[in-house]
Amino acid sequence: MVYLLTTIHVIVCVFLIIVVLLQSGKAADLAGAFGGMGSQTVFGPRGSATVLSKATTIAAAVFMVTSLSLSIMATRGSKSAPSILDKVSKPASQQKVVPTPVAPGGTVPITVTPTQDGAKGAPTQIQVPVVPAPPQQK
Repeated sequence: MVYLLTTIHVIVCVFLIIVVLLQSGKAADLAGAFGGMGSQTVFGPRGSATVLSKATTIAAAVFMVTSLSLSIMATRGSKSAPSILDKVSKPASQQKVVPTPVAPGGTVPITVTPTQDGAKGAPTQIQVPVVPAPPQQK
């Protein structure tokens, strides 16, 4: 169904382009250059509806209907493509890591990544001495 609708949509697009380009402007005759209405005075200021203007109206209506139909079919049928909100990674389960108490004066390992002139080096694990926390003031 999507392929048929897409084919109709493309055909209508090409037809609409051709019909619009074939139409003449409102004041395309010689009298229009001097501000007169020329041949359009018989039909009033708007002019008569020609076959090309009716074809343009019908083609524009079919173009809108096929555009809306294709967009609706694309959004309803896209079960495999996730939306932007689905692409956001879900946070990992929040597990509390309870640090093991280390006596002041001991050491704990930490991982550092050295950089020099903007280039990152390989991560390295070093031992850092534990310093007691200063007493809190009340």
